[in-house]
Amino acid sequence: MNTTLTAVPDFRVGHWTDPVGQTGCTVILPPSEGAVASASFLGPSPATREGVLLSPEKKVERIHGLLLTGGSAFGLAAAGGVVRWLEEQGVGHPTPFARVPIVPAAVIYDLGAGDPKARPDEAAGYFAAQTASSAAVPRGRVGAGTGATIGKYLGPTRAVAGGLGSVYLSRYGVSVGALAVVNPIGDVYSPAGELLAGPGVGPGAAAFTPGDVENTTLLVIVTQHSLTKNDARRLADAAQAALARVIRPSHTYWDGDSAFVLSSAALPAADPLLLGTLVQEAAALAVADAVLSQRE
Repeated sequence: MNTTLTAVPDFRVGHWTDPVGQTGCTVILPPSEGAVASASFLGPSPATREGVLLSPEKKVERIHGLLLTGGSAFGLAAAGGVVRWLEEQGVGHPTPFARVPIVPAAVIYDLGAGDPKARPDEAAGYFAAQTASSAAVPRGRVGAGTGATIGKYLGPTRAVAGGLGSVYLSRYGVSVGALAVVNPIGDVYSPAGELLAGPGVGPGAAAFTPGDVENTTLLVIVTQHSLTKNDARRLADAAQAALARVIRPSHTYWDGDSAFVLSSAALPAADPLLLGTLVQEAAALAVADAVLSQRE
């Protein structure tokens, strides 16, 4: 039974993984007509592509792919491969002379995990898009989560493995899927409060100044229920708030957390209170799953 993001119909996920260089990228593909999307960016160091157009006041409503990647800003090059593959499929925003695929992207900093010269490139993004499927999402040290680490507030030698997690929740006819790439400076806890990864002692136990851009958690929430861009932005903010339940501390001066919400609009709008509740629960569970999936 599929209990990951791809249990939501018409969404596909693909990975490119470099286990030697300790980096990778992950592509989320909505239906060919695209998905209504918005995002929330918190922290001083988010590295993104096409992030501004996701603001509710911007004209373009639908995106055709989403890239999460390692490699810091270098990894944004992988988005070009996703765009090229989508163009070959005839997918994109219609313009007078070509269909232009809209592919936002966000990165984590994983250059210290393996080879700092190993970075996802255009070929990596193309591969992840080409191999994306509706099968259960591979989780753990794969794709954009390959080089992720957790609990760096005591220094890099005390960090532990992060990764990629994904869950699917459905209640009373309302459903969401979530995917998280977990690379925070803080510890990761279960929603019930159990320490899952990290030193668990909290900042202040040692004098250490983290690197400026080495920490970020990326979240993606997808649903079939109709949303406006304003709705998607509010839910993205709610997903960000859920991080505080399972990452401690969260949204620090050294994190660049990004949350994306995508709607295929294949179903009528859902009760906003129930949908918001599921979004927050799914976000928290996906973060925990990035750790727990490595123990399976």
